[in-house]
Amino acid sequence: MKQINKITNLLVLLFFGVSLVFFLSFNGVKGLFGIEELRTSTVVYFMLIGLILFLISFGTNKMVKNGLEEEISKKEAEKKELKATLYDLEKGIKLNNLEKRIDQKEDNKDSPNLRPRQNFK
Repeated sequence: MKQINKITNLLVLLFFGVSLVFFLSFNGVKGLFGIEELRTSTVVYFMLIGLILFLISFGTNKMVKNGLEEEISKKEAEKKELKATLYDLEKGIKLNNLEKRIDQKEDNKDSPNLRPRQNFK
């Protein structure tokens, strides 16, 4: 779709560029195209063709933009999910470490840290 968008934009640019050159140099090239005088109907046809080309170009621009916005929203949703997963994993590791410390403290309470008795002679 991006290629079609580029082609339509170039087509509109080319059409209006050729039209501008044609209308500015009409007195010199009027015999080449078989048009002896410039009528309003001819100018209106040029403008209508240009309008149709512009609307096609505008439509393709809008479709490409919508596609990119959808892609961005999907990426943002995926990013939020990854952040949530990472947060859960970090909390899980911290909870595991905390549980290990609690277990170690409970084990230490069961066996006091008293040194064995020494017999002196």
